[in-house]
Amino acid sequence: DVQLQASGGGLVQNGGSLRLSCVASGFSFDDYAIGWFRQAPGKARAGISCIRPIDSSTYYADSVKGRFTISSDNAKNTVYLQMNSLKPEDTAVYYCAVTTTVWGSVAQENVYLYWGQGTQVTVSS
Repeated sequence: DVQLQASGGGLVQNGGSLRLSCVASGFSFDDYAIGWFRQAPGKARAGISCIRPIDSSTYYADSVKGRFTISSDNAKNTVYLQMNSLKPEDTAVYYCAVTTTVWGSVAQENVYLYWGQGTQVTVSS
């Protein structure tokens, strides 16, 4: 039974940092890529980052490139999203999800098979 547990969200000031965690169970990291999505109020959910733990390939959306860093601890079945230089426009519910899709499609929401419950990130101006 695949389960994902996202945590680490909170309220932070403009320019601050947060680290999100996604603890996974019920599957092998070798077989999947793990992505982070976010959904701001009134907007569609958007893919922002992804990692393929077996070879550490990473993807970042332009909106977060240079500010966010994705990493994995395979021994703990955990993926992290270090978010620095946060801006008010980063305010959203953040979700982690897993996929077996080809690497070129990892930004697409519809290729993800399992989703975590989401964690709220609020950046005050």
